[in-house]
Order: sequence, then C-alpha cells, then structure tokens
Amino acid sequence: MYRGNQIKTAALLGLLSGILVLGGYWATGNEQGAIIGLIFAAISSFGSWFYSDKAALAAYRAQPISRDDASELYDMVANLTKKADLPMPKLFVVPTQTPNAFATGRDPNHATVAVTQGIMQILDKDELAGVIAHELTHIKNRDTLTQAVAGTLGGAITFLGRMLTFGALYGPVSRDNRQGGNPIGVLILVVLAPISASIIQMAISRTREFSADRGAAEITGNPLALASALQKLESVGKQVPMNGNPAFEPVLIMNPFSTSSLQSLFRTHPLTEDRVSQLQEIAKQQKNYTTMTLN
Repeated sequence: MYRGNQIKTAALLGLLSGILVLGGYWATGNEQGAIIGLIFAAISSFGSWFYSDKAALAAYRAQPISRDDASELYDMVANLTKKADLPMPKLFVVPTQTPNAFATGRDPNHATVAVTQGIMQILDKDELAGVIAHELTHIKNRDTLTQAVAGTLGGAITFLGRMLTFGALYGPVSRDNRQGGNPIGVLILVVLAPISASIIQMAISRTREFSADRGAAEITGNPLALASALQKLESVGKQVPMNGNPAFEPVLIMNPFSTSSLQSLFRTHPLTEDRVSQLQEIAKQQKNYTTMTLN
C-alpha cells in the first residue's frame, strides 16, 4: 500500500508540475513562461511536502489540544494509534459546528489529526472512533502527502494562470507587433489546467477514501459504526456548510462544499451511499468469518 501511494504521489507531482511548465510556456509564447512555471512547481512541491500540515490547519483555524484539554478524545486516539501501529499524532480541534475531520502531515512521524467541535457533538463514541481510525489509515498509507501535493499544486496552477493571463493580455508588445502570449496558452491556464488538476486529484482521492474506510474497519472491527458516522456527517453537513479553502477539500473525511448537481461531477469523495455499502459488505464478511471460526 505504501509503495503504491508513493507511485501515485510521484505521478501526481509530475502531471501537475507538467501542467504548470507547459501552461506557462504556451501562455507567454517563450521559454520565460516555462521557467516561471518550473519555479512555481518547485516551490509548490517543496512547500506541499514541508508545510502541508501548517497550511491545512491554518485554513480551518485549527487549535492544538492536549490530554488536559480533552482526555477522552486523547485516550481514544492513543488507543487507536496503538492498534494501527503508528506514532501518536498531534491533535487539533477546528472551531466550527460543521461535523468533519481530517489528517495531515508529510509522514507518520509528523502527522496531525484534527476534528471539528461539531463532529464531537453529534457522533457517539464508536462512530467517532471509526472516523479517527479512518484518518489514521490516511496517515499510515501516506495519503496525507498526496492530499497536500494535490491541494497546493492545484492552487498554484490557478494562481499562475491568473498571473500569466494578466501578462498575456496587458503585457508589452513584441517585435512582431503582438501583445502578450499565445491565446491558446491563456485558455489552457485559465480553463483547462485547473480542470485537469481537479480530475487528477479526484482520480486518486476517491480510491483513497474507500481504502481508508476499509482500514478503519480493520482497526476498530466495527465497520457499521463508521457507516453510521458517514450518514450523520452528510446529513448534518448539508445543513451547516463548512467555511474554508476549497483547495483543502480532499483532506476532509466528508465533502463539505459540493452540493449542486454540477458540482457533484467534480466531487473529491465517493458518494456516501457507496461508502456505506462497502462498509456493510465488510461487516457481513466479518460476521461470516466469525461464524466459520466458531464452528
């Protein structure tokens, strides 16, 4: 699993970095745009690797907590972390009533789990344990790095597109009396590049969520508790939208922004009913295995 996620992360870096470099070249019509794109790719890649946890936590105004602040939550995470054979992550609470959670960090030794105030209020102990186990699986599979790379480079593509578009439209006139760069490149950066980045993120994100749900079921031995939690999160989340940077949407356990039919085409998470169906099937398999063992 770890090696597979390493390959996915490398592919994601390469594809998104390539979009930055080629888009910059086509937008300006010369090597200068490609160099600008390459610089953005290098800075974004390093930043997403080293500062991913800080960026995500800042985006949702998460606050650190210790065992003295929330002993029950801390002990629950410590117990699940031990079962998952992971180092104890840092714990944060997001000051919002929207029920959600996420994990971040470049590796298990620099990991963070964050939960919202809302999720602790609407979920029972078993359901919350399922959510925490889901996030710990993301950490164990190194998904947190993939999430950070996707969000950071996706944002860089959008920002670079706007910057180079301005230069293409209002930049100095060239020797052949053309102002700015290639209009096709402008189109690529303004429209096609962000869409391509989103598609790349979604291709990895949806598979990753299913995998994390399976991992949570293995850690807790209670897949139906997580299924119940997901249903509650979707129901309440629609009533209390979560404010934050959409670029970090993939790190959350539940899609908090996409509500319209058009937006649902670009979901970073699988449909909740599909995730619940998978967890129910896992529960049946666990029950059949227990029955066979007892017999």
